[in-house]
Amino acid sequence: MLDQNDIKKIKEATEEFFLKTTIMPSKIEVSLSAVKTDDKELSQIIEDNKDIVVLNVKLDEPQILIGEKGQTLFEIQRLLKMVLNRNLQKIFYLNLDINDYKKKKIEYLKDMAKDLANEAALTKEEKILFPMPAYERRIIHAELSQRQDVITESRGEGFDRHVVIKPK
Repeated sequence: MLDQNDIKKIKEATEEFFLKTTIMPSKIEVSLSAVKTDDKELSQIIEDNKDIVVLNVKLDEPQILIGEKGQTLFEIQRLLKMVLNRNLQKIFYLNLDINDYKKKKIEYLKDMAKDLANEAALTKEEKILFPMPAYERRIIHAELSQRQDVITESRGEGFDRHVVIKPK
């Protein structure tokens, strides 16, 4: 389990990490989270008593570190997690967010899912969403899982995998 000293080390190591990239955030917030989640991977981490470190970074020019569809952000998260795990000699889950990109993306996906589900239920026609990564598809499936009037399924392979919202 991580403690306040570990949190301090994580913040310092994160500042050093970004300094080496020559991009200095205006603010870095580090916190521990014991979030309840529908995400099976996160649920397993919580059950295994691994800490979830939430790292919120604020930048003046965030797009360079977010990248197209958040891909750069996820790669930075993966790299930073490896650096931090090695520095602290502890295993934990890292959730890096830059200028609330992930938070806004999740809200956008949930709103879009509700709107398209309402449309599918009303018109009795299935709605085919654009291809998206697995974590985005999971958000849509979870958001609509309690609805009685529609069902969701993933179709396609690889980068073409997408969600279909079908009326019942």
